[in-house]
Amino acid sequence: MALSLHWKVSALFPTNCCRLLRAASSRHLPLIPWGHYPCRGVRCPLDPEMKAFLEENTEVTRRGSLTPEIQLRLLTPRCKFWWERADLWPYSDPYWAVYWPGGQALSRYLLDNPDIVRGKSVLDLGSGCGATAIAAKMSGASRILANDIDPIAGMAITLNCELNQLNPFPILTRNILDLKPDTWDLVVLGDMFYDQDLADTLHQWLKKCFRTHKTQILIGDPGRPQFSGHSIQNQLHKVVEYSLPEPARQDNNGLTTSVVWEFQP
Repeated sequence: MALSLHWKVSALFPTNCCRLLRAASSRHLPLIPWGHYPCRGVRCPLDPEMKAFLEENTEVTRRGSLTPEIQLRLLTPRCKFWWERADLWPYSDPYWAVYWPGGQALSRYLLDNPDIVRGKSVLDLGSGCGATAIAAKMSGASRILANDIDPIAGMAITLNCELNQLNPFPILTRNILDLKPDTWDLVVLGDMFYDQDLADTLHQWLKKCFRTHKTQILIGDPGRPQFSGHSIQNQLHKVVEYSLPEPARQDNNGLTTSVVWEFQP
């Protein structure tokens, strides 16, 4: 394969994903907000040129994940930029174009346990491709906010909603960790503990959510060292562990399972 992954935590991320996914520090690029927090009815504006670019350079797929019910536009070996030189990709690193294993576990859990979200408000933190927010919508959540700092992720989430015959839900492209936690029944986050500093910030923000609003918090992670070795482990309850399908194992350097944890500080 021509391209390989270059993240700080490459040992626990896909080894055959495109070289476009470079340093995790790109998560801290300047943000382009589409709305104001709290987000009320804001939708992602789909620029026709960007929409065409995303449709041309991703593949619609539902195979090889824990949630075959959900279709997503992802970067796959059928896509040009899977093989192309990283510097030819014209935008920020496409984290949104991978269906990470923590998100897969969260999405599977919500689909299998709709009572967790039915009639409730849900924040999908670090939404990426939007799969977990989509699973929450499919399971009857009454209010959803998908949050990702990458504006292109917001466009991809909108396209993925349309793929699954869902009206796009509000999307916020600001660093929500810089803001005071709003009132949510449930906060979900998958694959966010890939950097020590970010893990520390997340831990403090999630504690505020819980202590201020008694928010239920679910975390999906396949066992990254920044998560497994973090002090947050003392405040977690293991909810469910899923065996990853073979394609997901191959794409994630041999990881075999992904776990949903409940944060209970």
